[in-house]
Amino acid sequence: MSERDPQRRATVAARAANAGADVAIDSFRTALDVEYKDGKTDVVTQADKDAQTAVIEVIRETFPDDPIVGEEDDELKQVPPEGPAWIVDPIDGTNNYVNGIRSFGTAVAAVRDGEPVGAATVCPALSDTYRVGPEGAVRNGEPLSVSDREDPQACTVCPTYWWELDQREQYAAATRAIVSRFGDLRRAGCAQLELAMVATGAIEGVVTNRRANPWDTVAGVALVREAGGVVTDLEGNRWRHDSQGLVASNGAIHEELLAAAREIDAA
Repeated sequence: MSERDPQRRATVAARAANAGADVAIDSFRTALDVEYKDGKTDVVTQADKDAQTAVIEVIRETFPDDPIVGEEDDELKQVPPEGPAWIVDPIDGTNNYVNGIRSFGTAVAAVRDGEPVGAATVCPALSDTYRVGPEGAVRNGEPLSVSDREDPQACTVCPTYWWELDQREQYAAATRAIVSRFGDLRRAGCAQLELAMVATGAIEGVVTNRRANPWDTVAGVALVREAGGVVTDLEGNRWRHDSQGLVASNGAIHEELLAAAREIDAA
C-alpha cells in the first residue's frame, strides 16, 4: 500500500458519505414509504436504498473492484478479513429519520485487513461532517479530542444499539448500570453520531453488550480512537468489527464503563 493510498481512501470516503447524505436530506421530512425488516422498530425507506446507491457509485469511480459491505440490498454483510473493503451505512438512525428527528447520518469507512484507514460520517440535518484519515479526526475541519473528565459522576454515557423486546431486561440493566455509576445518560438513536459525540467530548462513553453491525460502528470507532479515546470489547481487548460488545470511552473512565458493560451482559 502506497503512502498516498490511505489519503485517497479517506478522501473518497468523505465524497461518498456526502453523496449519500445529499440523497437523504432531499427526502427528509417528506412523505416516506416505510418498510419493516426484522421488527417494529427496524425500518427502511427508499431513501436508504437510494443513498446507498449514491455512495457506491462514488466508491466505484475510483475503486471499482473493492468489496463493499452495506446495510441495504445485496451488498456483503461481513467485513473481509484481508485486503481493502468499504463499509457503508446510507442512513444510520433511520428511525430518527422517518420521524423527522435530525440525528441521522451517512457513514462510510475504508478498511484494509479489517482496520479503518479512512472514514466519514455526514449528518446533513445537523450541518456536521466528521472525518478521520491520515490528518487525524475532525468535525467540519476542526480537530477533535475526547473529554478529560475523570470523575464518573461528572460523566455522561450512552447505551447504544438496540435491545429487542425479548431482551429488555438487558436494556433495563444497561440504564441501571449507567445511572448508578455515572452522572447522566444520553441516547441519540444513531450509533455513529453517538460515537462521534465521544470523539468531540460531548459525552464520555458509549456501551453495549451486543455484537454491533460494522456499518453502525466502524467509522465512529475510528473517530474515537483518533480523538484520543479507547474502544474495547467486553473483556477489555481492542475492539474489532466482529467483537462481542462495544465499550468506547475517553479513556479516563474506561474501567468503570467496562464494569457497567459486564453488568449488562450478566442480565
